[in-house]
Amino acid sequence: MNICLFGSARDTVPEVYITKTEELGQAMARRGHGLIFGGGAHGMMGAAARGVHRLGGRIVTVAPDFFQRPGVLVPYADEQIITPDMGSRKAAMLARADAFIAAPGGVGTLDELFEAVTLVSLEKHAGPVALYNVAGFFDGLLAFLQKAQREDFFLPGLLESVGMFDAPEPLLDWLEAAVP
Repeated sequence: MNICLFGSARDTVPEVYITKTEELGQAMARRGHGLIFGGGAHGMMGAAARGVHRLGGRIVTVAPDFFQRPGVLVPYADEQIITPDMGSRKAAMLARADAFIAAPGGVGTLDELFEAVTLVSLEKHAGPVALYNVAGFFDGLLAFLQKAQREDFFLPGLLESVGMFDAPEPLLDWLEAAVP
């Protein structure tokens, strides 16, 4: 399965997020899953890539051309796709993915996450979407989504199509069960 991971590119976040995301990358590689991501060498992106790379898994980076600077992108991708801008980057990642994981991150991560959730809800992509809820990172987002659902801002069943897990193995079990 090709799993697209969204996540922060910042190394200044608490170490637990980086450590746990590297563990997720290792679990993905052990199960034979490939990683598709924004190419960043730092933060959650870099951690997931290090985990996958350490165990010999396949890595595809998708990055806008302005990220081609020393130290920004991981140097060990099996395939590197360069796009003209961030919108094209997101579209290329979404098109190549069978499933999606949002690791802890900021506004860019949320943008990518909500694009994936929107496409799934509109039946324009069949891939499942999971939140990697390290140290309760997404608890506030879940509360917001539950309120929006209670107040009928989106179709019933949307939250059931988004999984939330705090450990790699149950997260990957769920994705594997959801992808034909």
